[in-house]
Order: sequence, then C-alpha cells, then structure tokens
Amino acid sequence: MSNTLLSSPLQGFTDYKFRNAFNHFFGGIDTFYSPYIRLNGKLVIKNSYQKDILLENNTELEVIPQIITNDVDEFLFVSKYVQELGYKELNWNLGCPYPMVTKRGMGSGLINDAEKINSILHKVHNESDILVSMKMRMGYENPEEILAVLPILDTYPLKNIAIHARIGKQLYKGGTNLEAFQKCLDNSKHKMYYNGDITSVAAFKKLQERFTTIDHWMIGRGLIADPFLPSMIKNDTTEYPKNRFDIFHEFHNRIYEEYDAALSGPTPIKMKMLGFWEYFSQSFANPQKTYKKIKKAQSPKNYAIAVNEIFKEAKNR
Repeated sequence: MSNTLLSSPLQGFTDYKFRNAFNHFFGGIDTFYSPYIRLNGKLVIKNSYQKDILLENNTELEVIPQIITNDVDEFLFVSKYVQELGYKELNWNLGCPYPMVTKRGMGSGLINDAEKINSILHKVHNESDILVSMKMRMGYENPEEILAVLPILDTYPLKNIAIHARIGKQLYKGGTNLEAFQKCLDNSKHKMYYNGDITSVAAFKKLQERFTTIDHWMIGRGLIADPFLPSMIKNDTTEYPKNRFDIFHEFHNRIYEEYDAALSGPTPIKMKMLGFWEYFSQSFANPQKTYKKIKKAQSPKNYAIAVNEIFKEAKNR
C-alpha cells in the first residue's frame, strides 16, 4: 500500500514561503494544507491569507485551503472565495487546541457542540458544492467528544477526516491516544487520515504496523524539526544525505531572506526565526545549546554568525 504524506498546517510556520522552499529542498510531501483562514466576524479576508493561497504563489504545490470558524456565513463566504481562485476543497479546522481559539467555541473547542457542527455542515452542503474535509482532535476535554460527532459526519459526503490523536487540553503535551484513535476508525464510514507524533521513520513504521488501513499520514511539527523526514519515509530509509547540513543551511538561508524582505525591522525577523529554531534545533546534536546560541544573538549580524557556527559544527561532526 502506497502512503500519501500531508503537511499539517501550523499557524505562523507553514505559509507559502515555507512550503515552496520546503518542496524545493526536501520534497516528500504530496499535499500541503494552508494555515487556517480566520475572519473574526467580518466577511473580509486579510491580505496575508489572500497571498498565502494565491495560485501564483503555489505553482508547484498541491495546496488545500483551511478555515477555522463556528459561523456558517463565514464558511460560505470563504468557500465561495476559494472556489473563485480555483480550489475545489475547503478543510474545516476543528483541531486547533489554543485557548484563544477554543474559548470562542472554535477549533477543538467546537467538537463538543455536535448540533452546531451539524447545522453548519447542513447549510454548507445545501448552499455550496465545495468539497469539505475535516481536521479534528478527539475532543477538547476528553476523547469521547468526537464519538458523538462521528455519526453526524457520516451523513455528509466529506472527503476525509484527519484526526490528531490528542485532545485540545493537551496542546502538544503528553502522548497520543492510539486507543481512542482506533475507536474513531471503528465508528466512522469516512476515510481517516492519521496525525500526531510522526517524528521519525521508526515512529512512522510503528504507527503503520498498528493502523494497517491508514494510507494518508499528516506530519506537523516533525516536518519542521526534521525536514528530511517525509522524503526518508517515502524512500524507506533512515539514512540522511551526505550533504544533509549543506541542504539544511541553504533552506534556512532562503526562508530567512524571504521573511526578512517581507517583515519590517530586526525584531520581527528575529522572533520569526526563533520560532523556527525551536524546531530546527532538534536536528542538531545538542538542541538546547543550539537554541540558546540563536536566542542570544541580538542583531542580524550576530544571528548570521550563530547560524554559520551551528551549521559548520554540524557539518564537521
């Protein structure tokens, strides 16, 4: 059985600049999901969201737009917008675990409201021909919440349901709940995608052995922490390219230049790259020391010196 690998959307990380660079230097991802579009009660799509899903910014990628909302009018508005751009599918985010989202009854904070989910899907399927897919957690408070929603989802022609095998309250802490994920498989007729803690080829193989019916796998944080992971999974190898850190260094430089050109001043680019290095550091022998070196660099010049030192040391190991 061939495996399809998908990039889970990560807000603040996996925009089109990152996606294009990732695809160029590493490959291995079949489909990218864009970070969610959020309207905040106004039927206006921010410029940053517009840029992110413009076809001209995603010419070599298969991209699926995503929305986060608990309002059917917003859903229909975004559906129409993405269809006018040429997209046929819209992914609905019921997975985001962050309190600023869940407290407003969105993301994983909406999973316990089966009635609202049903009413939104009913109207969307009656008033639009957009293909809907879902990105979910198993609940916010407990993993039983999704089991009340799955029978409702079975009544709609959804493309698939991608499930991150945690609850919202966990954020990204603690382990995934594979038993609860199996219950989802047992209680839905829809095609399921697995998401959660695919951080190595060995971890992927364990999941593959456990869930033999799954052939679509979504990689989130693991893809940023080890950008070679998807291609290694595809090629069934644990061997990195000999020039691993040369490639990584080039990739880093490209995204740095693109974000630096788009952001204003040294502070925003520092914060942007600091976010990436929380994950990138995991690819180096001493993640804590690596991240600390980046954190201490207080100017663009010192940042460049720190990055060059980190990659030079890694290449000489």
